[in-house]
Amino acid sequence: MTTKPMTTRALGRSTLERQLLLRRSALTAEQAVAHLVGLQAQEVRPPYLALAARLDGFTPAELSDGLEARRLVRLVTMRSTIHLHTADDALTVRPLVQPARERELRMFRKGLDGVDLARLAALTEAYVVEEARTPKQIRELLLKEWPDADPLALTIAARCSLPLVQVTPRGLWRRSGGVRLTTAEHWLGRQAGPAPTADDTVLRYLAAFGPASVKDFQQWAGLTRTKEVFERLRPRLVTFRDEHGVELFDLPDAPRPDEDTPAPPRLLAEFDNLLLSHADRTRVIHEADRGRNWQVNTAYLTFLVDGFLAGLWTLKESEAGSVVTLEPFAALTRGRREELVAEAERMAAVLEAPGPVTVDFGTVRT
Repeated sequence: MTTKPMTTRALGRSTLERQLLLRRSALTAEQAVAHLVGLQAQEVRPPYLALAARLDGFTPAELSDGLEARRLVRLVTMRSTIHLHTADDALTVRPLVQPARERELRMFRKGLDGVDLARLAALTEAYVVEEARTPKQIRELLLKEWPDADPLALTIAARCSLPLVQVTPRGLWRRSGGVRLTTAEHWLGRQAGPAPTADDTVLRYLAAFGPASVKDFQQWAGLTRTKEVFERLRPRLVTFRDEHGVELFDLPDAPRPDEDTPAPPRLLAEFDNLLLSHADRTRVIHEADRGRNWQVNTAYLTFLVDGFLAGLWTLKESEAGSVVTLEPFAALTRGRREELVAEAERMAAVLEAPGPVTVDFGTVRT
């Protein structure tokens, strides 16, 4: 099909719509997690903030209930990071990205000299099925078997070899505990299904993150050599060119709003999917602001204005009340500030922050 040009703003509006950030959705928490093919969940709070920004009527209890009922789980999948997934995706997406976990494991092979990885996986599985264990307990077990191995490498080998889920209360709203692990199959009470084809996953990715390039998909999934998948799907897709001339693929019937469609302000979580799931993130991050949502290994809470990363925010809670502080990257008009205050007040209410709630603007981070 004819490859059409697409401006950066139009590309951003399309992605915001599919990320449920242009208009809040009536989807349930579980439906949204499925649509988004998981949410970043390195820490407890980010999935709650991510859904609070995206869903109309969301409550933290809804997500907590899904975790307790084992309809939602937390485990390592894309990019070797903890994600929140539906039970179905936990049993299928992890097998899809297993080749990436095996590549990761090869990076630690020097510290695993003499370690039988098949035996390591069998020992670990038996141990965590008997009872959910902490990473420290798993490591100590493995060190008894291979005392000369590197402890970190043993820990990495366990998580790369097996789909280990973080069991509750880890991840529950205001009731979270330390990390304890068991296998996904044991926790969910059913066998893992076959891994989805890369074709199916590309289509799901485009529905949630598109239009996108081959490199965008590879950045999100942590997979390599997927160009042939896009070529196989090409007859079923439409294509565009971004302002840099890069070819973008998309679903024919996916929403692609006009670039002038209003994009309301949104307060995002640390590690938000929107900011991490493309090789080229200029659709939502101006080049001048690239990297400003990170410092070393720390990800900040961020907010969007007019569809682009525009500043950082914090929420401090106490018995006397809560304070949301907004630190924009540039001066904002009065109208923009008023919209941000309303959005911050809404976010604090959804997160059940103790009142009264005050919204302050910090120093402009030029």
